Amino acid sequence: MKVLITGSAGFIGSALSLRLLERGDTVIGIDNLNDYYDVNLKKARLARTLDHKNYIEARINLEDREAIAALFKKHKPNRVVNLAAQAGVRYSLINPHSYVDTNLVGFVNILEGCRHNDVEHLVYASSSSVYGANTNMPFSVHDNVDHPVSLYAASKKANELMAHTYSHLYQLPTTGLRFFTVYGPWGRPDMALFMFTKNILEGKPIDVFNHGNHRRDFTYIDDIVEGVIRTLDNIAAPNPDWSGDNPDSATSYAPYKLYNIGNNNTVELMRYIEILEECLGKKAEKNMLPLQPGDVPATYANVDDLVKDVDYKPTMKVEEGIKNFVEWYKDYFKV
Repeated sequence: MKVLITGSAGFIGSALSLRLLERGDTVIGIDNLNDYYDVNLKKARLARTLDHKNYIEARINLEDREAIAALFKKHKPNRVVNLAAQAGVRYSLINPHSYVDTNLVGFVNILEGCRHNDVEHLVYASSSSVYGANTNMPFSVHDNVDHPVSLYAASKKANELMAHTYSHLYQLPTTGLRFFTVYGPWGRPDMALFMFTKNILEGKPIDVFNHGNHRRDFTYIDDIVEGVIRTLDNIAAPNPDWSGDNPDSATSYAPYKLYNIGNNNTVELMRYIEILEECLGKKAEKNMLPLQPGDVPATYANVDDLVKDVDYKPTMKVEEGIKNFVEWYKDYFKV
């Protein structure tokens, strides 16, 4: 297949590109290498794919309507995975316009590219953040998610609604994946594991929000990539039992699906830090801080639908996953 991946220098996009190239697909990778975090890390991720004969690089912004349209017209991808987004909950409180430009304007450009070029399947990144004020655990894709608590979450919920519109109007098969706290080697420097590791090794205190009472469904990068590929290969189809009298939010009369993609397990933040301390052989000095605006205290994914439809089975235990990250970090930064 010819697969277009947006955010190809990103944490998930880079790992996904590698896996698809390994199995013989052609990958067209879009990334603008913005400076939201260390550009050198993005370039290092990209270096793993750039020399592959089946990798095509495109350095453009998603919000550049003409450039996106021209790229689709030129390369005619069979399938598309949209992972590019302005990420981060806390950053959305500081720079809201960035989320509108990339996550809304950029996404409609991708939808238009798919619509006009007969793309077989669009898989796109949503987020566990859409659950917002929900407290019923584990989070289910069949639950209502109309109460986001950050603009980032609202932009991801908007992506799901926009995708459904295109599935309805143009019969474009779309699948949204609500990612739950992805971690592992080559991860993002703005994520807790990366920041904790850096500060502990440098002898600096770590900021522990919600006084350490956070619980997260931490999902290892390899499990995420496996789930994305299985979903990509399983084209969204209409649900023949869907009813407008009792609408199911995860499916539709149109070719539209939503899935949680998580570890189906919740880990206390203090336990997460404890495992990291063991791997580093060093104790953390902790700044215990209150819950931040836009944050949710807990996430926990119900992945039953993904298991049923694509036989998804997350296998990485958090102890092993953190160990793998620490080994990568020390090697990459020559610590």
